[in-house]
Amino acid sequence: MTLVAAPARLSTAAATFEADFAARLHWSADTDAAIEQRVADILSDVQKRGDAAVLEYTARFDGLSAPNMAALELTQADFKAAFDAIPQAQRDALQAAAKRVRSYHEAQKKASGESWSYRDEDGTLLGQKVTPLDRVGIYVPGGKAAYPSSLLMNAIPAHVAGVQEIIMVVPTPVRGSVATGGTGEGTSTKGERNELVLAAAYVAGVTRAFTIGGAQAVAALAYGTATVPKVDKITGPGNAYVASAKKRVFGTVGIDMIAGPSEILVLADGSTPPDWVAMDLFSQAEHDELAQSILLCPDAAYLDAVQREIDRLLPTMPRAEIIAKSLTGRGALILTKDMEEACAISNRIAPEHLEVSSTDPHRWEPLLRHAGAIFLGAYTSESLGDYCAGPNHVLPTSGTARFSSPLGVYDFQKRSSIIEVSEAGAQVLGAIAAELAYGEGLQAHAQAAEMRLK
Repeated sequence: MTLVAAPARLSTAAATFEADFAARLHWSADTDAAIEQRVADILSDVQKRGDAAVLEYTARFDGLSAPNMAALELTQADFKAAFDAIPQAQRDALQAAAKRVRSYHEAQKKASGESWSYRDEDGTLLGQKVTPLDRVGIYVPGGKAAYPSSLLMNAIPAHVAGVQEIIMVVPTPVRGSVATGGTGEGTSTKGERNELVLAAAYVAGVTRAFTIGGAQAVAALAYGTATVPKVDKITGPGNAYVASAKKRVFGTVGIDMIAGPSEILVLADGSTPPDWVAMDLFSQAEHDELAQSILLCPDAAYLDAVQREIDRLLPTMPRAEIIAKSLTGRGALILTKDMEEACAISNRIAPEHLEVSSTDPHRWEPLLRHAGAIFLGAYTSESLGDYCAGPNHVLPTSGTARFSSPLGVYDFQKRSSIIEVSEAGAQVLGAIAAELAYGEGLQAHAQAAEMRLK
């Protein structure tokens, strides 16, 4: 069977554009009710029974049978052994990527993550104290999907922020288990570990790690067990069960975000080789069938050229079937009247990844207000940002870039206000505060302020 990747062809000049555009963007973040109930049950069970529940769910879903939690804990020696075992080229790539990610986040901390203060004219000290979280949990997918790059992007900014303990959970399911899409009939005492992920944990400086996953891992991190330490915040991607669990434990712990399918939006003026752009669209479409790849361009002939390259390159892709379903189901090639209109549409979409594939990207960048990450120029492929450019690749999806930011040092810090009122300041502020407190009917507030008045 010949695979066909047929992104929708839309034009902003068409009378039906708004309806067609809305239909293409539609994606429901609603989780299946059965998943929600199952997750709620798992969270409650882990909260009550701790390690015993985690062991049971790990055996049931991952097929990994362990006599105790100690058997599910990875050691620093495991990380070092994995690092030593991978090829030299992979070791070099991990270390080079980590160095760039660390350098970027150190600059980020210096720019926006330091304490500050000032004194006003009355000598009152006002400021903000920035302190790191004590302990964070990082969820790293395992089994069918393994992302050492995500480990670096989560652990390194936490380190730069000053977090002292980074607890990693990474499932190592047995082949044929429920977690790998099997029947779950067989169990084993040894799951499938990804050496590159463990090597990344060594490079990134993970403190402790457990080979557990799913909602039970989120619960263990959020509530703590006799073995797994309770954390202050949980970050990292996961499947629908993980996403549902993170939503439910929010408030008990902090979370980074609830991520939807991956997205790329390319703004093109027609100057970039069309095969480059086609492959950039593939780079997100290959994640899964719900990923979204959109191209906006004012040149109809260029859109035709990109479609030809999609047709030519698709058969060469190992994940061609996934790419074809993604592009046909959610992809779009959109003809705009000009680049200004393309920028306006981009702001409406607020994409996770935004490529400005233009000879003069800095002309258009000021018009772009909503995006997780903006990649400027033809040579700046989104994939470089995924691995080694430096900025974080954990980005807001599904339009949440309108009010959310990439994962960063600031996600692993908290801020406390600092107030030290001078005697002179108390005379000014006390009168103001008392007046407002009386207006609210709060006598004690008012009198506490008035007692400091001369």
